[in-house]
Parts: sequence; structure tokens; C-alpha cells
Amino acid sequence: MTIISNDRTTIDSDLVVDGVHLIGGDWVSAAAGETIDVINPANRQLIARVPRGTADDVEAAVQAAEQAFPAWRDLNATERGRLLFRWADLIEQNAEALDELERQEVGRPSWGPLGTPRQLRFIAGQADKVQGVSLPTYSPDTLGFTLREPYGVVGGIIPWNAPGPMFVTEVGAAIAAGNTMVMKPAEDAPLTPLAMAKLALEAGIPPGVINVVTGYGTEAGAALPAHPRIRRMGFTGSPQTGALVMEACARNLTPLHLELGGKSPQVIFSDADLDAAVPAIVAGITLNTGQICAAGSRVVVDRRIHAEVVDRLAAQMQTVTVGPWHEPVNMGPLINAKQHARVLGYIELGKEAGAEVVTGGVAPTGDRFGDGFFVAPTLFDKVDPDMRIAQEEIFGPVLSVIPVDDEQEAIRVANGTDYGLVASVWTRDLGTAVRMSRALQAGQVAVNTALGAPAIGAPFGGYKNSGFGRTMGADSVLDWTQVKTVSMREAASLGR
Repeated sequence: MTIISNDRTTIDSDLVVDGVHLIGGDWVSAAAGETIDVINPANRQLIARVPRGTADDVEAAVQAAEQAFPAWRDLNATERGRLLFRWADLIEQNAEALDELERQEVGRPSWGPLGTPRQLRFIAGQADKVQGVSLPTYSPDTLGFTLREPYGVVGGIIPWNAPGPMFVTEVGAAIAAGNTMVMKPAEDAPLTPLAMAKLALEAGIPPGVINVVTGYGTEAGAALPAHPRIRRMGFTGSPQTGALVMEACARNLTPLHLELGGKSPQVIFSDADLDAAVPAIVAGITLNTGQICAAGSRVVVDRRIHAEVVDRLAAQMQTVTVGPWHEPVNMGPLINAKQHARVLGYIELGKEAGAEVVTGGVAPTGDRFGDGFFVAPTLFDKVDPDMRIAQEEIFGPVLSVIPVDDEQEAIRVANGTDYGLVASVWTRDLGTAVRMSRALQAGQVAVNTALGAPAIGAPFGGYKNSGFGRTMGADSVLDWTQVKTVSMREAASLGR
């Protein structure tokens, strides 16, 4: 591991309006007048303040969305798509400022060009592809067909690890279908969603179609799924919070989709191309400091190459550079003090359970790091599949290696958690790849790649406790619609 550090906390962007959130096209303070500090995780310095919204702010946002809904629903779908395309253009034009903003509030280094405009354009292209079907009838004077219609006012809650892409993915699909939305971003990283919403207004998306209420999860977040006039919810986050959201939705019979994280296996067979696999696996677990739901955190490896894989992974991890968002590093800090303590706590649990730290396992200290939430990339060997570090989502740069004897054991270990979001298989054998792709219990299976194939319009979502429902694919807009059946018969025939 190489360490690079330098303090810098500045925001110089007209995309950020301090102390306000967006309700009905107006930038307003919280109803209670309180704010939340947004902190730079590299040095704990203040970046900005956002409103501490409550149920009163959610109610105001729902009312604004209700007022905007009829006109937005009735706007022809091609025009809705055109406005989303214009939104994508503005995001692309402001890509550098948006990327810098998200990097600073999340703590991540640069990932290169933003993929957000591309994803939003894909969604925009689906807006006028929402179609019903014609139905067969029992008599020739009757017509049967279905309509797909928006739900109305819908809600979304997104986490802090990738706020820009998640905001666009959730909001874009919902409003493309004709809904209006109230979004609650995470209090740790709300600035990029607010900036995205500002650009949506500039693109001509009418006031009230997109509303962003900032606040704590226990206040504004809890009020949103519990609101009786929210017609559908989307939530991305932990299984524990997802269960609370689902419980709140159940009281109003509100449909929802959940994306709840993962404990993704990287299955390496003896014929794998290790020159490709090892760098990809290390990059996957250190990307965003391991704070990625799809991160491959378990290496399930053929025992015959176990020692070689451990040595290669350790050597690769030691090349990972760590530092603040504005430096050309591979990995930044964790998001906050709670997450920092959580990751270090899991490292201690792994040690206590008998797993061996091969590299990392510590928090860098010293003046060069100030008060930042840094942790070294960590590799565990001698991990039993039942250990907590192999079963529970750590959400940090912690990789566990589990040796297996054959393909069947690899399947049992890979499927042996409550999660089922992503799985990767590393092999040159086509038969092995086919069998594993079918056997692995995951919403996405990638062969010879770490985070999933670069398939355009690939649906994203999980099995088991990783949630249900899919985003990002061609059906993502359809998922924000409900189906109405229409049976029509000419009036003159009724008296025959």
C-alpha cells in the first residue's frame, strides 16, 4: 500500500446552494429551520450544510409532486424523453464540476469520465417505448387492450456511496414513466443529487416533477415510505433498513423495489488467467474503498492455486495508493466515523475468528492523514466460509480468500450466504462457465470480469437478501408503471 495525503476542502460551483433543498421548484430551508453538516471524509472539514428535513418537508414535497403530476402524466412520452435527453446533455456539460463534487463528499478519487449521461440517455430512450398489448376477445364487436400508466407520486431513498448515478437511475426511470418523485438522498452525500436536480430544472423538467428532501434517515427517510399518498417506493441500502422501509410500505400496501447489497464471490478455477483476474479483483474491492454493493469481497479459489493467488493478491494490494479525493490515487477514505469503526471492527472479528491478515488490517495514522477515515486495503487468508467476515457485508476494502477442492464445493461456498447480488467466475473452460452461470444464485453473473460485463441496458438487482426488482435495464421504466385492462364494445351492439 502506498500513502498519499494532502488537505483540501473547497467547493467552487454554482451547482451547490448552501442550506436549501428542492420542493416544487423552490430552493427552501427545512420547515424546522435546522441543518446538517456535510463533512469531507478525508479530513472531517465542513463542505456545506443541507436542511434537516422532517415529515413536514416530506408532506410539502408530496403536495408539490401531486400538483405537478397531472400535467407531467399527460405530456406526451416523446416530449418527456426529450427533456430527459436535455437533462443528460447538461449533466455531460457539467461533468467535471459534478464529478469533483461527488468525489469530495464521498471521498473517492477520480473514476474517469462520468457514465451518468450515458445511463440517463438510455432511460430517456425508453420513455416512449412504454406499450400495452391488444387482447383477444370472445366476439368481433369487442376490443380488449392494456394500458401502462404511471403510479402518480412516488418516492426514492438512495445511499451515499454513488449518489449521482443512483439519483439519475432512480429518478430518471420514474419520471420517464410519467410519475413525479420525492427523493431522499443520504445525509452524508446529498450535494450531488441536489446539483443533479438543479440541472433537471434547467433542462426544462417542470417544477414539482423532481423534489429532493434532505435529512436523516430516521426523520425524513422514515416519513417517505410511511406517507399514505406515496404510490410506489424505491430503496437502495442495507437489508436492515430495507426491512423497515418494506414494513412502512406494507402498512399502506405500497409496492416497492429493494436493492440491499451483497457479499459477492469471485470464483477462481485452476485454469483461470490470473494476470487478468488478480488486478481486476483488487480493483473491484478497493474501488470506492470497497463501498460498492457489487464488490467481490470473497475469493473462492481452487486449492491447487490457492497459495499463488494469495501471494499475487497481496502483492497487488500493496500497490494500491491511498489518499484524498483530489490526488491521483486508487483509493480514498471511508465515508464517516461510523463506517470507519465498522470496517475496523470486522477486521478485528476476522482476527479473533482465526483468519490471517496477509496485508493491511490497520488504519493509517500520522499527520499526513489528519482526521480522515482511512483504512488500508486488507487481505485475509485462512477464512472459513462460516466466519462473519465471509458472511456479512463489510462495505470496506476487505477481501477474504476461501480455498475449495472442486466445482461443487465452489458452488456451495459461493451460494452459502444470505446475499445474491453479483458473482464472478474466472475460467478458460466454456463448460465450466456455463454450469457456473446457471448454478450461482445472483442477479448478475460475470465471467472473466470482476464487476459485471459492460452490457448496454443490463438489468441490475439481486436474489435472496440482496433485494428484488431490477433497475438500469430496458424494463426499468416499465417497473414504474401499473397495468390497466380496457374492454370496449360499441354502444349500438348492446341492445342486440
